[in-house]
Amino acid sequence: MSLNISDIPYSILELATVAKDSSVKETFDQSLDLAKNAEKMGYTRFWLAEHHNMVSIASSATSVLIGHIAGGTKTIKVGSGGIMLPNHSPLIVAEQFGTLGTLYPNRIDLGLGRAPGTDQVTAQAIRSDRMKSVFKFPEEVKQIQKYFSLENAKEQVRAAVAEGVEVPIYILGSSTDSAHLAAEQGLPYVFASHFAPAQLHQALSIYHNNFKPSKFLEKPYTIAGVNIIAADTTAKAEKISTSLIKMMLGVMSGNIDYMQPPVEFTNEHREILAHPGFQRMLQYAFIDDAKTIKTKTEAFLKETGVNEIMAVSHIYDHADRLRSFEIFSEIMKGNI
Repeated sequence: MSLNISDIPYSILELATVAKDSSVKETFDQSLDLAKNAEKMGYTRFWLAEHHNMVSIASSATSVLIGHIAGGTKTIKVGSGGIMLPNHSPLIVAEQFGTLGTLYPNRIDLGLGRAPGTDQVTAQAIRSDRMKSVFKFPEEVKQIQKYFSLENAKEQVRAAVAEGVEVPIYILGSSTDSAHLAAEQGLPYVFASHFAPAQLHQALSIYHNNFKPSKFLEKPYTIAGVNIIAADTTAKAEKISTSLIKMMLGVMSGNIDYMQPPVEFTNEHREILAHPGFQRMLQYAFIDDAKTIKTKTEAFLKETGVNEIMAVSHIYDHADRLRSFEIFSEIMKGNI
């Protein structure tokens, strides 16, 4: 079956990455500016990721930031990619997203994951009994659904602001465990192939083969993440990508710092990108000009069969980042 790229919805995952010599406030302003531009560029969703105790990522109070972005935009869907449920009480999550869904009807998505979004020491500081809730993740997802249902009005414990509010739930994952859960519960499935691509194909296969239709979803729906660094020339894209390379080296070595300005792209950078350890994380990092990224994106969509693609762009300069997302939107519209 031939692929028409313009039929595929395209979205953004935002981490509110803090650049060197920038502030958290400037980062939030730039996230909102990106969301406003993304809306004009035809992006379907703008999701924010929950991470903690990282100087370089400012999206830790995810639901608060979702409200800020939704309030500053008009039509784009805004959501979590994701809320790491073991860090939270299902009741509080339902209340927060019920409130958001009431303020911004039919625009809020609730993506749920089970990873901590941080190191183990910080995870313990967030919620001391979180390991119990990791194992209870499937039950806690159902509990949130219950809080959103009108039937829960009869229960002793209610999330009254969530009852009857339409907030679709997505299951996020970077391994096959989440694929089984999403399939079993008949929920859309989002795979973190932008940083953990190893089990992508296996997870998608499990999800499709085991999917059970539900009142939420009649047939499987999948989204996969890719890193996009697009520029008007290959040389410009490669130079911009040095900030991402530096950031990922920091992640791998446990030395996480603010996003650094780009430097000239060298053979050493090329070797790092090709290194097997790096490829294990950044197999789906498309760094190039528009035509090459279009070819790689089409190949990715054909290879995976996903229903939607979600772009992540760790780029130091805001204007360069806007241009990267603009180029990607033109690719996805079929204009390139």
